[in-house]
Amino acid sequence: MKEIKQNKMSSAPVGRLILGMGLPMIVSMILQAVYNIVDTAFVINMGEEGALGNLALTYAFPIQLLIIAVGVGTGVGLNALLSKSLGENDREKADRTVGNGIFLGLVIYLVFLLFGLFGAKPFIAMQARGNERVAEMGAEYLTICCCFSFGAIGFTIYERFLQSTGKTMFSTVSQISGAAANILLDYVFIYPLRMGVAGAAWATVIGQILSLAVAMLFHYLANKELGNRLKALVPSGKIIKEIYHIGLSAALMQGMLSVMMLGVNLILGTAENASLLQGSFGVYYKIMQFALFACFGLSNTIISVLSYNFGMGDEARSRACIKWGILFTVAAAAVITALFESLASPLAHLFGMASGEGGEALIRTVALAVRIASIGYVFMALSIAVQGVLQALGYAFFPLLISCLRLAVFVFPAVWLFTLAPDAAELVWWAFPIAEALTAAVSFVMLAGVMRKKFSPRVSAPLPLAA
Repeated sequence: MKEIKQNKMSSAPVGRLILGMGLPMIVSMILQAVYNIVDTAFVINMGEEGALGNLALTYAFPIQLLIIAVGVGTGVGLNALLSKSLGENDREKADRTVGNGIFLGLVIYLVFLLFGLFGAKPFIAMQARGNERVAEMGAEYLTICCCFSFGAIGFTIYERFLQSTGKTMFSTVSQISGAAANILLDYVFIYPLRMGVAGAAWATVIGQILSLAVAMLFHYLANKELGNRLKALVPSGKIIKEIYHIGLSAALMQGMLSVMMLGVNLILGTAENASLLQGSFGVYYKIMQFALFACFGLSNTIISVLSYNFGMGDEARSRACIKWGILFTVAAAAVITALFESLASPLAHLFGMASGEGGEALIRTVALAVRIASIGYVFMALSIAVQGVLQALGYAFFPLLISCLRLAVFVFPAVWLFTLAPDAAELVWWAFPIAEALTAAVSFVMLAGVMRKKFSPRVSAPLPLAA
């Protein structure tokens, strides 16, 4: 028990612990958005084919989201199981979880490798609607991203090994290394070397591979709490089942981002100004990821800290984690909302500096989208924080239901109805805050019910931040 008492997950003040672990995780998650933001900004400003390149990247983006979804979902399951095992002082189970996590990462990569080789071209063609140049560019970009996706998938696995033991700063440094390389290589490949969208893809995968390499180095050199025995790589049905008891729900939740992106793309494709709306949505959604991934970063912190302390049976610390986790997530979203409302136009101009004809329309539409849709970020933060709480407490269906509501059930009908209006380019963006507000109300009801079921009413969390 001495080791458990020395672990900051069980002894550090909860509020400070969530802030200390959460801020690096926010940075790490936001940097995942940087890959797509930078690719889009460089591609859309690369010359005559910039607008076509933006559409190509927009059509490829659902699969990129799916790669992240499966990797992150598996990582969430790993994180929860590792944190719980360490909280219970079960080192044998923790070591086997590490080995099975690596095994699962290899299997996931093989699936996306096959998709890249055989599925990328028809997937893009389905959305391009006969635009051969966009289909060609999108297929080239997506094939590279899928065939070399082991960097992105592997990083999500090793990142969780570091996060489960509280070493979030190491995972952040790993992410920063790859993001910096991506920015530099995007410029070199797209402009001096004139590699077009293929250059953006190569910059992305090289950056992801670098992040994986740095994360592996930190894990094997500094993560002494976890073992790395070769025999732990042998797949265990029981361990894999436990990982995906939580991880499958998380993967499906993240995967709903891909479903939403694809669904909205297809709906917007039926509108009168389809190219403008799809291009603007592709740019907006990548900007929005700064808020989305910041919330996911804090939600992942909730999962780590709450899983550990709930596994220990410490109800007071578990309650404190829920309280501060939700508070900090909503506060972060409020700050990002204020920034986006004030910087909507400058952000939009990043994607229209050299876009030629139609560039001004894109800039105006993206700026409007940012201003309107960011109204819903606080509601989104509440829902995502509640998802983290429910995952940490062992629930799988409720978090998935929340994702389905905010990313499909409420969004698709609203987007479709707004596209029927004559001024769809102005109205369609209201679909997103409406969906977020409705989902937040449902999430709050779910959380209240779970709290009554899981916790004794006589135990309350200390109020000070040092609690």
